[in-house]
Amino acid sequence: MNGGDDAAVTAGSGPPTSLEWRFSQVFGERTAGEEVQEVDIISAIEFDKSGDHLATGDRGGRVVLFERTDTKDHGGTRRDLERADYAIRHPEFRYKTEFQSHEPEFDYLKSLEIEEKINKIRWCQPTNGSLFLISTNDKTIKFWKVQEKKIKKVCDMNVDPSKAVGNDGAHNDFSFPPGGIPSLRLPVVVTSQETSLVARCRRVYAHAHDYHINSISNSSDGETFISADDLRINLWHLEISNQSFNIVDVKPANMEDLTEVITSAEFHPIHCNMLAYSSSKGSIRLIDLRQSALCDTHSKLFEEPEVPGSRSFFTEIIASISDIKFSRDGRYILSRDYMTLKLWDINMDSGPVATYQVHEHLRPKLCDLYENDSIFDKFECCLSGEGLRVATGSYSNLFRVFGVAPGSTEATTLEASKNPMRRQVQTPSRPSRSLSSITRVVRRGSESPGSDSNSNSLDFTTKLLHLAWHPTENSIACAAANSLYMYYA
Repeated sequence: MNGGDDAAVTAGSGPPTSLEWRFSQVFGERTAGEEVQEVDIISAIEFDKSGDHLATGDRGGRVVLFERTDTKDHGGTRRDLERADYAIRHPEFRYKTEFQSHEPEFDYLKSLEIEEKINKIRWCQPTNGSLFLISTNDKTIKFWKVQEKKIKKVCDMNVDPSKAVGNDGAHNDFSFPPGGIPSLRLPVVVTSQETSLVARCRRVYAHAHDYHINSISNSSDGETFISADDLRINLWHLEISNQSFNIVDVKPANMEDLTEVITSAEFHPIHCNMLAYSSSKGSIRLIDLRQSALCDTHSKLFEEPEVPGSRSFFTEIIASISDIKFSRDGRYILSRDYMTLKLWDINMDSGPVATYQVHEHLRPKLCDLYENDSIFDKFECCLSGEGLRVATGSYSNLFRVFGVAPGSTEATTLEASKNPMRRQVQTPSRPSRSLSSITRVVRRGSESPGSDSNSNSLDFTTKLLHLAWHPTENSIACAAANSLYMYYA
C-alpha cells in the first residue's frame, strides 16, 4: 500500500517486522466481580484527524472526550527525540469532559421506543480552539461544539462582608450593614483565569430516517456529511438541519422483494464526490455524486465470487459486511464480515487483494453461534495511518493485528487487558491459491490464536466490537464492555 514515510523506509528492505505491542492506559477498568451496567458499555470510538483527541460513546447516550497530554509535556522537538526518555514515550491521554448527547425517546406515531445508545461518532474540523463532532443514535444526529470558557464571578455586592459569607463559603446573608449603605455600588463581573469546558448542541438533524442509522461520515470538504440506514443514504449540510438529500435508495416497490440492506457507508477521505457503502450480501459499491442526483447506479462494484458447492444456510449471514474503512490515501477499502477481513483496491474490482482469516476456527460452531445470536455481532475494523497494518476485534476481548505489506507474515493476537503479552501469539501466514492471475490473495491467521485452539474456550459474552487506530502512530484504542484500553507499539 502507498503510505507515508514508514512505507517508503521499508520499501527497499523487505516487509516490516512484526510490532511488539504494549499496554498503555485503561479508563473505567472493572474490579474483580464488579457488575457492568448496560448503560456504561462503550458503543463507539473515534480519534480526530490530529490524534490529539479521542471520543467514546456509550449505550447510555453519553459522549466522553479524552485529550492527549504527552505531546504537551514534551513538545516533540528534535532535541527531545534524542533523549532516551522521549524515545520510549508513548501516547498518553487524560479525561477531558463528558456530556449527555442523547436521551431515550418514544415515537408515538409508530409506538416505538428509541434508545439513547450512541451508534457512531465523527469528528468535524476544529475552529478557533473549539472542538466539533457529530453523534447519532438510531434516529437522531446531533452536532456538538465543545469549547473552554473562562469562569465569571460577580464582585462588589452591596452586603455586609462579615455576614455575607458563611462557614461553607456561600453567600447566605444579604442584609444591609447597620446605618444603611453610604453609597450604592454596581456589581462588577470579574473574569477569572479558571476555565470550564462547555458542550453545546448546535444543531439536531432528525426525522430523516425510517430505519435505524448505522453510519455517519464526514466529507473532505468539511461542510457536508452522510447518514445511512438499512435502505437509504442521505446527504446533509452541517449548517442546515431541516433538509437533506436522498442520494441512495435501495428500497424496492414491494418489500417482499428486498434481498439486501445497507450495512455501512463512508466518504472517500480525499475526493468529496466519492463514497462507498457495503451491503448484507458482502458487496461494496463505490458511487460518484457527480453522475446523478440519485445514485441508483454504482461506478464500481466489489464482491468476491461465491465458490461453487460451498453454499450453506449460513453463507449469506457470515458474508454480511459489518464495517468498511478507507485507507488514508483513499486507494484501498478494508471490509469486515463475520469470518474475515478483506482488503480491496478501488482500481481493481475482480476481487480482494488480500483476505485475513479472523474467525475461521469458529466455522464448526456456526450452529451454536446462530442459536445464541453471536453470528449477528457487528465487528469494526481499522487501518494504521501509513496503511501497513489492519486490525479488528474478536471474542474473549481479543483483537487481531495483521501486516498488509507484500511478504508480511505479521498476525498478532492480543487480549484487552493490562497484560496483553500474555495472549500475544505470532500466527504464521497460510498462502492460498489466487482467484485470478492478477489477484494476490493472502489468507493469514486461519489457525486458532494461541490458547484458543479449542473454540469452546472462547467467551462469546465478552466481545471486542469497537476499536480505532491512531491516525499517525501505532497506537490502538479498543473497548471491552465499559473499559477503554489503549496500546502502543
